[in-house]
Amino acid sequence: MKKILVILISIITLSSQTMAYEEANYEIINENNNYEIRKYFDRLVIETNTTQGNGFRKLFNYISGNNEQKKEIKMTVPVTQEIKNGNMTMQFYLPSKFNKDNAPKPSNSDIKILTIEGGYYAVIKYSGRSSDNNFLKNKEILEEELKKDKIVILSPPIRASYNSPFTLPMLKRNEIMFRVDINKG
Repeated sequence: MKKILVILISIITLSSQTMAYEEANYEIINENNNYEIRKYFDRLVIETNTTQGNGFRKLFNYISGNNEQKKEIKMTVPVTQEIKNGNMTMQFYLPSKFNKDNAPKPSNSDIKILTIEGGYYAVIKYSGRSSDNNFLKNKEILEEELKKDKIVILSPPIRASYNSPFTLPMLKRNEIMFRVDINKG
């Protein structure tokens, strides 16, 4: 039993240590028991439409060196998904050392390099699997809280995932985000 406990603690420790990825920069403007309001700064992403499938694989191939410069790029967090023009898209944030001029050009025409404009985002965190049920449940909670607090939602919901698929569900960090206008309402 003691040996199993040591192995389990080792697995948990290793899972949490793999979180050493660069994270998108933000400031917490306000927080309560249910959600945070964050101010994000402009950030560079690679994006692909996931309706043809394999969105994660396409983006992962790009950071693994399948780009015109054959340059490997460190993974960052979060990985985000959102609906744009009726289609589900997936984004990987590029490390902060990159800008539009020095980011490797994609070899795959399905991948675009975009700047996400900074702004205010309401965010609710949750653990567990990044399933559609968990996403929808937490999205509804956040929408209700924002409505109650008279905060205007400006975007469709954004699904943000921070951990590898091998992380134990209870240790996973997931978020739902809405771009918001904190000056209206």
